[in-house]
Amino acid sequence: MPDFSRYTEWAVVSRTVIIDRFIEKAIQEGTDAVLNLGAGLDARPYRMNLPENLDWVEVDYSSIMAHKKKILANETPRCRLTQVELDLANRTQRDAFFKTVLPKAEKVLVLTEGLIPYLNETQVSELAEDLLKRPQFQAWISEYFDPRVYRHLKANTRTRAMKNSPFQFYPKNWFGFFNANGWTEKETVHFLNIVVEFKRTPPMPKWVKWILPLIPKKVIDDALKMSGYTVMKRL
Repeated sequence: MPDFSRYTEWAVVSRTVIIDRFIEKAIQEGTDAVLNLGAGLDARPYRMNLPENLDWVEVDYSSIMAHKKKILANETPRCRLTQVELDLANRTQRDAFFKTVLPKAEKVLVLTEGLIPYLNETQVSELAEDLLKRPQFQAWISEYFDPRVYRHLKANTRTRAMKNSPFQFYPKNWFGFFNANGWTEKETVHFLNIVVEFKRTPPMPKWVKWILPLIPKKVIDDALKMSGYTVMKRL
């Protein structure tokens, strides 16, 4: 993704900080298990300072899990880690899995980092419904996009680079969509917060830097509030 990989790298690092803090706060508030759907190469169970008795379940395709196990073969997780091979797009298998996973947990935090945008609205609605069926699934971490940013996500350059796995989730109202499916916003941290705290501005073309001093601060702040990560809770 040569045309926009620098921004992608910046966004991934930024969201990592945000999500780490969400997880730490959730554990302080009594979360006793984490269910990471579409876990990919996430290494939080190995690198975060987590309670030894915390149950952490990772779910992803068998090929991803096999690669991950090979890479981390000599590492030891800091909590009780379980890795599950499953095609999350198969609703029947997914629902059966949800019925049996973490039977002793009382307060589960669900994490879908970088997963939701690749699903369509029907699939996200079904996922929200299936999660809601399990009362122990108390909170859900996901990305947030203001609809005004959609045109950038649909840009031709990005679309060509991601032709094999395009973004599909573009609801008219992000939180309105989840409210209609049983989930409501608890806390949202925008990328603006990362910029301010760490003085880590996103990469941008040189010509933007030249005109940046002419752009009102409110306009810049508003732009950086158009994306971030959110914790949702059950309605």
